[in-house]
Amino acid sequence: MLLTTNNLPDTIYDKKQLAQVFFSGCKTEQKIGVESEKLLVYKNSFQACKYEDVVKILEFFDETKWQRIFENGNLIGLKSDIGTITLEPGSQIEISLLPFENLSDIESELINFYNKLSLYADKIGAMVLDSGIQPVSTFNDIKIIPKKRYEYMTKYLPSKGLSPYIMMRETAGIQVNFDYKSEEDAVKKLALAIKMSPVISALYSNSPIRNSKYTGFKSFRANSWLNVDEERCGFINQKLFERNTNFSFMHYTEILLDVPMIFIQRGSLFIETALTFREFTEQGFMGLKAEISDWKNHISLYFPDVRLKNYIEIRNHDAQNILMTLSVPAFWKGIIYNNDAIDEIEKILSKYKYEDFVQLRKDSPIFGIQAKLGNLTIIDLIKEFFDISYASLKENKKNEEKYLEPAYEYITLKRVPADNLIAEFNRKIG
Repeated sequence: MLLTTNNLPDTIYDKKQLAQVFFSGCKTEQKIGVESEKLLVYKNSFQACKYEDVVKILEFFDETKWQRIFENGNLIGLKSDIGTITLEPGSQIEISLLPFENLSDIESELINFYNKLSLYADKIGAMVLDSGIQPVSTFNDIKIIPKKRYEYMTKYLPSKGLSPYIMMRETAGIQVNFDYKSEEDAVKKLALAIKMSPVISALYSNSPIRNSKYTGFKSFRANSWLNVDEERCGFINQKLFERNTNFSFMHYTEILLDVPMIFIQRGSLFIETALTFREFTEQGFMGLKAEISDWKNHISLYFPDVRLKNYIEIRNHDAQNILMTLSVPAFWKGIIYNNDAIDEIEKILSKYKYEDFVQLRKDSPIFGIQAKLGNLTIIDLIKEFFDISYASLKENKKNEEKYLEPAYEYITLKRVPADNLIAEFNRKIG
């Protein structure tokens, strides 16, 4: 899904213009967007593929269907009528599908993409991984691709946390995007998804092996996000955990106004700054005045576990194989687009305190589904949530509940995908 502004005036004169970006997302549609990242490694060494070789993979895609995207003469992505293929900071390949109503359409496009990606990777002696972190190469071995946005993030984020290089260069995840009808609907969905995020991300733990060693974490990718930049990551605001919260688009706007910027962009020119966006709107910078395009960029550089744009983006899942990947949008569709399901889960979670969720966010990367929310082991919650989603999808009579079956297999066995990687690793070193 693209962040649009519905032809809002470009120069910012009032904070209401900023909140209007979120109001512009209100719609009656109920579509699903998926963004899926993949790691590429060389078959003979499992080392991360270099940018120059990943570019060769992009060049294999049919030019009549995929238009090439360049920055300063460097190939950084492709776009077509179904979405975009882009390179992430460490040469991870991400497909971002335009939103679809039906999961079957997402399935078709993802399978087609994954098949082509695997075929083209094979041509250069590489393979596509289904895990959430590079198993051998670390950030010291992986260069940032030649994209200015990532260059400035590389300069800024290490001053804020210990793990931005890991997050940017080594990891891969899955994000799903959903529409909302109104401000009230958006806040309701945002609040629920942010509370559910550390519960559901635990089931999708799939990044235990790093630097050729077992890390002791089920999701080292999720753990790396805990040490990036607390001003722009995490749970957004404690208000979202209150019953009958009065959180609003303007509250979200006020939070973002006080987050430091990383850069200002004017065309191909990037200007480094650590002003908060509020300071930029009030005083300008180097003769520049804040514009809606700056706000749009600032929103995209805010990284909570669930993010508000002019849609809701649920972000915190490790990369998976195709079957588990499809279970992610299926699960969330069954919850987010069913008010009864939202109310049922909200009632279940209402007994827990904000501090319980904060602790779970720290624990779930280590323990996966054996982590606890309060005194409850979250595998029990996960089963309950999936049952609610299953019933919701079944009501739609599109046979979309079938996409939950791979996740149910893990739930039944009380395992996560990371457990398979750990077992395989132990066999190889055994």
